[in-house]
Amino acid sequence: MLDFIYYPVSWILWFWHRVFGFAFGADNGLTWALAVVFLVFTLRLVLYKPFVKQVRTTKQMQELQPQIKELQKKYKNDRQKMATEMQKLQKDHGFNPLMGCLPILAQVPVFLGLFHVLRSFNRTGTGIGQLSMSAYDNAHTPNYVFSATDVQSFLSARIFGAPISAYITSPPSQLQAFADYGGVPTKLSIALVSIPLMVIAGLATHFNARASVARQSPEAAANPQSAMMNKLALWVFPLGVLVGGPFLPIAILLYWVSNNIWTYGQQHLVFGRMAKEDEVKKQQKLEQRAQNAPKPGAKPVNVKKKQSPADAAPVDADAAVEAADAAPSTNGTSKSPTKAGQRRSGGQKRPGNRGRPNQKRRR
Repeated sequence: MLDFIYYPVSWILWFWHRVFGFAFGADNGLTWALAVVFLVFTLRLVLYKPFVKQVRTTKQMQELQPQIKELQKKYKNDRQKMATEMQKLQKDHGFNPLMGCLPILAQVPVFLGLFHVLRSFNRTGTGIGQLSMSAYDNAHTPNYVFSATDVQSFLSARIFGAPISAYITSPPSQLQAFADYGGVPTKLSIALVSIPLMVIAGLATHFNARASVARQSPEAAANPQSAMMNKLALWVFPLGVLVGGPFLPIAILLYWVSNNIWTYGQQHLVFGRMAKEDEVKKQQKLEQRAQNAPKPGAKPVNVKKKQSPADAAPVDADAAVEAADAAPSTNGTSKSPTKAGQRRSGGQKRPGNRGRPNQKRRR
């Protein structure tokens, strides 16, 4: 039913097993462990761009929180209108909420596929999804792209004496599949490998969540939905690793640890680049502001205030009269300048103190 997931996972795991098998040997537990680790790295490398998009989407959602709150307050009694306005806001800003969930959703089928493929190396168990094979039939039956020889190699692989497909709560009958390939492992040997991996996986999940929460804005952290998700990521998910660890194969615990290691390094890289981008944008704004500012010593010009032609060159009325008297007439005759107290051509006497301040004080 899910072969479209199982076969790609098997091919990637098979490839890395061949690569590390040349260095450490095909039956070495380190070879199989590194194959699982690099299966994780291959998946996360494919999902790198969606992860960056997820981070930018989360940041954009935090920036839009004030506008979202305004819409919620404005249309609190009209949910349909609020949903329409929210979609319009997201469309105007190129915001896609699904991009924030894509990397996590893409890892779920891979995790399930890896779990199924690893468990299919030992099909002697009973119950849901088990084939109840005998130890001999299981060792001589291929597992997806892995041949029967690869199945036997996997059964022989050990990490500190524990098969990487075994788990703490493995039934004794299921452990008999390893009898001819390195002997039946003890529960103690499995626990000595599984428990440290469980603790490391739980702590890594917690600290990755803490680093993510620390980068949230105060407005986003105050959101009830975000606060609930933060609590789940900080405490419930790490606790889930500790509780579910005894039921998970060692290889799955390796998957969990390596996935958290990649997440920590990737977050450090992506958020560091985004911080540099924000710093560059900030410097560009400061430089643009400095270019638009007046130079030292220069008088600032108010560009908003426009002078009219009449205000550009104010004219004294008395000076205009004197200039008109002194200017030549248009009919060819000229006028001689008049002195104070003399009569004009029209017979009117020009006052002597015109245009000068009156020095006499009225009593």
